[in-house]
Amino acid sequence: MQKTKLGISVGLLGAALYFVGLMNIIPLIIMTGYVLLFEENEWLKKTAVKAVGVAIFFTILNSIVGLVSNSSFFLEDLVLLFNGTIDLMWLNRILSISRTVISFVQTLFLLLLGFKAFKQGNVKLGLVDNTINEHMNMQEE
Repeated sequence: MQKTKLGISVGLLGAALYFVGLMNIIPLIIMTGYVLLFEENEWLKKTAVKAVGVAIFFTILNSIVGLVSNSSFFLEDLVLLFNGTIDLMWLNRILSISRTVISFVQTLFLLLLGFKAFKQGNVKLGLVDNTINEHMNMQEE
C-alpha cells in the first residue's frame, strides 16, 4: 500500500479529497494544492484535480440555474413596472427542482468517487477525465 508524505495511504487521501468536496470547495482547493505541490503519486494528483473539476462543474451548473432564476424575477419586475401581470411560479418551481437534482447528483458523484478512491479506483467521467488528461499531459489509465 502506497503512503503519502503525511503517512496515510494514497487511497485514503484521495477519498478525503472527494469527501471534503461535499462540504466546501475552499478546503478542497487547499488540499489539492498540497497534493500538487508535495505528493508524487500521479493517481493522487489526477484525483485531486478531478475532485476540484467535479465540484466546479456542479457549481457552474448551479450558477446557470441561478442566473435563469434571477432573470425570471427581473422579468416579473419589468412586467409589473408597466402595470401588467405575469405568473412565472411554474418556472420558479422547475428551477427549484433543478437545483435540488443538481445537488443530489453532485453528492452522489462525489460519494461514489470517494468510495472508489479508497482502493485507488476510478469512475470515468468523459468530459472531466478528457480535460484533465489533456491539461495534465497524462495518459489514460
